Amino acid sequence: MNNDRIDNILELMEEASLDYFLISDPESIAYCTNYLNYPYERMYVFMISKHGDHKLFCNDLFYIDEDLDVDIVWHKDGDDAIQTIVDHMAFPNRIGIDKNWPSRFLLALMKKLPKAKFINASPCVDLVRMKKDLHEQVLMIEASRINDLAMQDVIDLCKEGLSEKEIAQKLPAIYIKYGADGNSFEPMIAFGKNGADPHHSNDNSHVKECDSIIIDMGCIYKGYCSDMTRTVFFGGITEKQIEVYELVKKANETAEKMIKPGVKLCDIDKCARDIINEGGYGKYFNHRLGHFIGRDVHEYGDVSASFDIEVEEGMIFSIEPGIYLPNEFGVRIEDLVLVTKDGCQVLNSYSKDIQII
Repeated sequence: MNNDRIDNILELMEEASLDYFLISDPESIAYCTNYLNYPYERMYVFMISKHGDHKLFCNDLFYIDEDLDVDIVWHKDGDDAIQTIVDHMAFPNRIGIDKNWPSRFLLALMKKLPKAKFINASPCVDLVRMKKDLHEQVLMIEASRINDLAMQDVIDLCKEGLSEKEIAQKLPAIYIKYGADGNSFEPMIAFGKNGADPHHSNDNSHVKECDSIIIDMGCIYKGYCSDMTRTVFFGGITEKQIEVYELVKKANETAEKMIKPGVKLCDIDKCARDIINEGGYGKYFNHRLGHFIGRDVHEYGDVSASFDIEVEEGMIFSIEPGIYLPNEFGVRIEDLVLVTKDGCQVLNSYSKDIQII
């Protein structure tokens, strides 16, 4: 059990006047206990108590062969699993629930505790997870280093005449070769016009002369995710593609240079967006500038106009401006950044210069 992380969560629970906090998200439970389990349809909950008697509720179908330094309350298929939670609560008044817990469990608990007040307490863990400790930072730096290595392999595959799907299918083995555990999300390989869709699903398209190629990919390394995007060009490049690429690159690098503790996330988004607007392509940049990342590839927190919190040391998030021209092409450039004491460290080192393959 990671007591420092739990203490930070308890501080936020106290601010919210919570007696208990029931965490069901497997990644958040792993964040607290150093044990990852995916229970599928079965109930699996870590209960943080203001009284200090924290419990992990788990079906005995799942074998835990390590000392988690936390009391485990076992139940079997057919047991009233919700009752096991009730039995380990002392006079619950305000109970925090995370945003992931299925309603079939929550409604059953509410029925058993009709006088209790139930609160969406996800911020109590989400806000703590936003700032990475030194151990997490080391893992995420390594995950991004592996991603840089794998990016070159994927670009080399694009030269071989394979389809988008065929290239994407080879990526897990590339990651494993470099020491990662596989993909952190389904990669996007987008040739030519397909790149005009920011969330294109890989298909059987093959690359053509002067196509842009957007490659958005990430790996998992010891439980932590990486994510990066590069855009390259096949066989040649047009003047318009150069113009758009250099504009996106300028937005990416200018936004990264302004990142330091105290700067607001919304202002970082505005910095990149203003550059693309001034370049005449504002309406074609149609998504937020970035997202937080850690144990999940998308964690709580956006680099967007709607998120006005100040950046703090230890935060890790993406900076990924893009321009998407319907029926023509798209360009996106994405790095992960780690906020430092007086600036930020860009975790990706793969070149952002124009590359024609």
